[in-house]
Amino acid sequence: MATALNLKRKNIDLPVETLQKLSIMAVAQGKSLKNYIETILISKAEAISVEVNENPSPSGDPWFDDPENMASVRRGIAEMEAGKGRAYSMEEIRELLGV
Repeated sequence: MATALNLKRKNIDLPVETLQKLSIMAVAQGKSLKNYIETILISKAEAISVEVNENPSPSGDPWFDDPENMASVRRGIAEMEAGKGRAYSMEEIRELLGV
């Protein structure tokens, strides 16, 4: 269970009917309503698996899964942030390519 050092207090609003049902279930288990709700929420949260995908593509483009490609992207971002890069418009790119 969580210790006092890593708890976060949060007020929540629930419909009256929901609280009544939860109260009945808490009494049936010999718990206070607060403890019963906390137990349910903690159990639910522990059952959830959270995964972070570094792929920045909304469509999941596999190009971004290649570590070398991502390293290149990160280098480019770092260069831009350091003022060493330049952004080109599509028109400038076409001119440079002679298209």
